[in-house]
Amino acid sequence: MASLVRSVASRALRNGGASFSHLLLRDSLTSRPRTLSVRAFSAALSPPSRAVVYDQQGPPDSVTRVVELPPVEVKENDVCVRMLASPINPSDINRIEGVYPVRPPVPAVGGYEGVGEVHSVGSAVKCLSPGDRVIPFPPSSGAWQTYVVKDQSVWYKINKDSPVEYAASITVNPLTALRMLEDFVSLKSGDAIVQNGATSIVGQCVIQIARDRGIHSINIIRDRPGADEVKEKLGKLGADEVFTENQLNVKNVKGLLTNIPEPALGFNCVGGDAASLVLKFLRQGGTMVTYGGMSKKPITVSTSSFIFKDLSLKGFWLQKLLSSEKAKECTSMIDYLLELVREGKLRYEMELVPFDNFHIALDKSMGKLGSQPKQVITF
Repeated sequence: MASLVRSVASRALRNGGASFSHLLLRDSLTSRPRTLSVRAFSAALSPPSRAVVYDQQGPPDSVTRVVELPPVEVKENDVCVRMLASPINPSDINRIEGVYPVRPPVPAVGGYEGVGEVHSVGSAVKCLSPGDRVIPFPPSSGAWQTYVVKDQSVWYKINKDSPVEYAASITVNPLTALRMLEDFVSLKSGDAIVQNGATSIVGQCVIQIARDRGIHSINIIRDRPGADEVKEKLGKLGADEVFTENQLNVKNVKGLLTNIPEPALGFNCVGGDAASLVLKFLRQGGTMVTYGGMSKKPITVSTSSFIFKDLSLKGFWLQKLLSSEKAKECTSMIDYLLELVREGKLRYEMELVPFDNFHIALDKSMGKLGSQPKQVITF
């Protein structure tokens, strides 16, 4: 576990604090002794931290544990942040399982995004001060701990009026929704999009951001008990149309639309037949963007969709975008999304869970306790 933290023993002074050493020196001109006081400082240290760690990849409920980590050195360019909240995302679980394409070496601290408050800063840090509200941006592993020490370049200052649960979860899902709406097709007010997985956090964000821009949304949900309640909920978020998959088992799905143009852009996070339904709605020359595959079934596309409709299929992975130069332009998007939150134009259901109940929240996130809201750990 020592590899999880920086060694500070060799850098801290033995007395653990500032001290004066009085040295007797002899003046070379008078030969009279004089006393020289030398000020010595200990290295700045973070407080001890509690963290969710895993020493090997595997089932998250088996390999994760909460441990105490010793203080670490706060170097001159470092910022020590007291974490306030961090969500449990599916990608967090996949990283621990070892199936996500990008994952930290083990042993590791879990968590990828979150929000915190600056506790202390290194001597060379000028852009941040204690008390500032910050998020790691681009996100990086290690958010599930009470104190995080990382270089100042990791942290992005945000508006302190943003609710902590939204600040903690604003990057992975809402930013995905916004980038997909902006990166593939030039949409204007009055246009339409279609998506499956409409009840997901990304799906809910797509609905609300689209509504704020005057863009219609056509939404596809699974056939399940309570579908009418789900339709009502999505309607309140701004969905123009919500269909179950069985409702779309007709020859001409576009005939179901009323006063909505054929969509130029579609989003798929399910795969299989649900992806085919998105393709059916798209207009000539439309584009379907795939950002997930919850059904674990392949996407099947008819030959006519390519030849006669000239459809395009593309993929989106936020991790790749945040590893490129485009990451810099995303900070203004984070500010925009948090402004929507503060204005009441962007919301999604979350459950705040104390850090002491981490493994209960983990079980909920893994589906062990049925359908649950997004779990957000508070520290």
